[in-house]
Amino acid sequence: MKAHDGIYLDGAWRPAAGRDVIEVVDPADEQVIARVPAGDAEDVDAAVRAARAALPGWAATPPAERAARLTALRDVLARRKDEIAETVTAELGSPPAFSQAVHAGLPIAVAGSYAELAATHSFEEKVGNSTVLHEPIGVVAAITPWNYPLHQIVAKVAPALAAGCTVVLKPAEDTPLTAQLFAEAVHEARVPAGVFNLVTGLGPVAGQALAEHPGVDLVSFTGSTAVGRRIAATAGAAIKKVALELGGKSANVILPSADLARAVHAGVANVMSNSGQTCSAWTRMLVHRDRYDEAVELAATAAAKYGDRIGPLVNAKQQERVRSYIEKGLAEGARLVAGGPKSPRERGYFVAPTVFADVTPEMTVAQEEIFGPVLSVLRYEDEEDALRIANGTVYGLAGAVWAADEAEAVAFARRMDTGQVDINGGRFNPLAPFGGYKQSGVGRELGAHGLAEYLQTKSLQF
Repeated sequence: MKAHDGIYLDGAWRPAAGRDVIEVVDPADEQVIARVPAGDAEDVDAAVRAARAALPGWAATPPAERAARLTALRDVLARRKDEIAETVTAELGSPPAFSQAVHAGLPIAVAGSYAELAATHSFEEKVGNSTVLHEPIGVVAAITPWNYPLHQIVAKVAPALAAGCTVVLKPAEDTPLTAQLFAEAVHEARVPAGVFNLVTGLGPVAGQALAEHPGVDLVSFTGSTAVGRRIAATAGAAIKKVALELGGKSANVILPSADLARAVHAGVANVMSNSGQTCSAWTRMLVHRDRYDEAVELAATAAAKYGDRIGPLVNAKQQERVRSYIEKGLAEGARLVAGGPKSPRERGYFVAPTVFADVTPEMTVAQEEIFGPVLSVLRYEDEEDALRIANGTVYGLAGAVWAADEAEAVAFARRMDTGQVDINGGRFNPLAPFGGYKQSGVGRELGAHGLAEYLQTKSLQF
């Protein structure tokens, strides 16, 4: 795969200060496909300095011109859609069709939405005898994960640029090629030098240096809750704003009146998408006791049809993590009805689509984020019991409710402690705010609420 041997700094590709490299591995066959620089604290410092130097000019750029650069960025991404999909497939292992539709298609839509918001958003308003200004917060550290590499980059960088902020991006070390491709698109879109900067590197080195850098005003991080805690503590010491999109253990609640076959098949498909590497996946399926056995049979049949077509997990560590959770589920008494810990292929980081039945709420597989193609099916006694189970984890990122009557589903969804709920298979909306309750994070991404994370407020009294 094509790879740059430098970092993108102040509008150009430059040699990294650090001499170490990161090997990029194709998770489908375990072969090294590229090498990129492992940037260090010196590289991070140079990138932050470039972003700080570019901040006054970009913040003063009229919103219409910022919108024009974002429109140009969207157009470049659209033109290079096939290349994006091929790159994501190579370094993440995503099946080509999913890479094309989701990994490439969704970021294009999100970039376009922020081009429109930059042009139409009111950056000041009248409140009584005051004029309230919404100003860019400053230099943004964007630290992104590997599971949706381009989407997570665009979901942070696009609103930051729309707000008038400048950015230093530190992408996940498993998927740096997609980030480099994005930097090329930024350059091609003629975003001014220093407004966007890219440092590839390891989380404990480059990520930590970026989060604690005094020249950074906001840290926007997507990843595990454990790392999110450390970033929040680091930023908190400097009274620095953080936006955190973290883990999930979302409940798919199938009420007794629902179309069971439709709800179960949609739920299995949701969990298996992106090889289960989705923080908002509905990994707990809650079914009334009277329909439980039927639901388990439907789920097992649906999962078995996926076979090994869902693609590998991102790396060997993640494969072993998911296998260990499957083993723990068996040890704690869950009943395996599909899949299991054994890999379906000789090579590659694959895990079979797995379904557990007879899962109780306190089991590890019902409480902790597994981040793989593993579904737990739980039974409930009545609606109050279902609500107790649905809300009974430390997470609150997403969820789903199914019922014959939409009003019934909405009434239940209103009582769920979670940031986003799909009603009867509602479609994903890239303009709706996305983010979590409890330990699933702080702040929101996407749409106007995502833009607001990158603005600070000043009031002028007359």
